[in-house]
This record gives sequence, C-alpha cells and structure tokens, in this order.
Amino acid sequence: MAEQPAQHTLGDKAAFQLANLTKTPPQYGAITPRWLVRFLDWKPLEAGTLRVNRVVNDSNVEVVCSPTEDKPIPGTFVNYEENPREYTLNSISSVLDVQTRVSDLFSNPFDQIKEQLRLTVETVKELQEYELVNNDNYGLLKNVPEGQRLQTRTGPPTPDDLDELITKVWKEPSFFLAHPLAIAAFGRECTRRGVPPPTVTLFGTPFLTWRGLPLVPTDKLLVDGQSQPPTTAGKTSILLLRVGELKQGVVGLFQPGLPGEQTPGLSVRFMGIDRRAVGSYLVSLYCSAAVLTDDAIAALDGVEVGNYHEYK
Repeated sequence: MAEQPAQHTLGDKAAFQLANLTKTPPQYGAITPRWLVRFLDWKPLEAGTLRVNRVVNDSNVEVVCSPTEDKPIPGTFVNYEENPREYTLNSISSVLDVQTRVSDLFSNPFDQIKEQLRLTVETVKELQEYELVNNDNYGLLKNVPEGQRLQTRTGPPTPDDLDELITKVWKEPSFFLAHPLAIAAFGRECTRRGVPPPTVTLFGTPFLTWRGLPLVPTDKLLVDGQSQPPTTAGKTSILLLRVGELKQGVVGLFQPGLPGEQTPGLSVRFMGIDRRAVGSYLVSLYCSAAVLTDDAIAALDGVEVGNYHEYK
C-alpha cells in the first residue's frame, strides 16, 4: 500500500484563521435613488404650516391699452380665495435602540451605532418619498385636480399620451415621474414607432427624455398597488410636474433648524441610556408637499406596463 505524502505546507483553512478579513458596511437592497426628493424645490417653513393663497379664478381684472384722453382708466382689484388651503408638515419618526455592550465591543472596523443610524435614516427617507407620492392628504397622486387627469388611449403609454399630458402642464414643465416599468413600457412604444427617446445626464445618471423632459423613475408610483410587482403586467400612473415656487409649481416643505439636524428636515437626537444599558436615538423627519396652482401637475392614469411587440 502506497504511503501518503507528508504534509509540508499550511492548509488554506488553517491559514484562514489568522487572516484579517476585509468587510463591507451593511448593504441594504431597499435603498433607492429617491430622485423625486432631489428634483423637487424645497421651501422651509417657519411654523410647520404653509397657507397657499390663490386668486379666485373668475377675478375680472380690467385693463385698457392706450386709453384716449377722454376715456377714464378703469378701476379694478384682484380677489383672493377666502378659505385658502393650509399644508401642515407630516412627521416620520422611529426610535433606534442599541445595546451598549454591542456598541462597546463590536464597533471595529465599523461603528455599530453609526451604521444602525444610517440604515434607520435610509428607511425613514424611503418612507418620505412614498408619502410625497401617496399620502392621502398631501401626496402628489392624490392632489391632481380632476381636470388635470387623462386616461391612456389604448392602455400602454404612447408618445401621443405624453404629448397630451404636456398640454396640461405646458407652462414650463419640469419632469415626468413614473415607475421604472412604465418608463420601460414607454420605451417599447417609442421603439415600435421608430422614435427612440433621447437621454440626458443629470446628477451623473442618464435619464430617458421626451420632448426634452426627463422621465424620472420611482418605485413609489405603484403598479397595481405594489412597488415591486411579481410580474411585468399591471397598471400605474405617470405624473408630469412643474416645480418651484417662482413658477407657481409643486414645492416640497420642510422644517429648518431642528435640534440634532442632520439634513434639511431630518434630526437625530440621543434619548439616553436606560437601566438595561440600552441607548435610544430618536430619528425624526418633517416634510410635506404643496401644489401651488392646479396646472402645476397632471396625471396619466390606466397606464399598462405589460404590453410587448414583435419586431420584424
């Protein structure tokens, strides 16, 4: 029987016991770019409430061009709504609990408290964008006036549908907002017609465009009530927005100067350590959104995202 060769080298598994591992911080797959938050103009509030004063639509302002010497200049005034809408900031909060023994012993190479706070803040910010789109009070999808809503002609989002949407927000429109599946569906319809949409690079990222307006993706515009539908079929909506207070568009609202402010409207405050040696941190974000005029937003509803074509 042949003898087994002698072991003259250190084995991989044994050597691995003395090796220093290179680790990454926690990778959180639920984080999205949150483009809507970046594209909106944000207005700070002094007391957590914004009152939107609008002119009454039927105000008849009389003016005259080149009046003759014997004709008096008409007197006039502009009437305002007597019960203007007020927007109050919404609170998104969470309390992070960290056992001090964990943070004391296991914070190398990554600070446990810092990483836990980072992941909690990311979750709060994801909910912020969801609420900006879907909140029953101030969500953009729920605040599209009835006269600014359109239905697709055949189901899939076509160039004709987006052109019709532009006619509703024709005064300096800023961008479309759509689920990635809706943008893909629009791209297929453009390909079928032989008019592939061009791209533009913003924030270092390429975006599809139509008529020069970027199609901004967000999974917060749900498809059949889901951000990640199990299939590519389903219906959703596409929004078109004009943003900015100077343009009488859509603005985001936040509370400045919070104690422990990390970013505008977001604060992190240490709440102390209890008798179980658990340290608690309060993460709070205050935000809302306001549509300043009716023609600052429009929606294309009934958008089917599961239509495909056979190309010759």
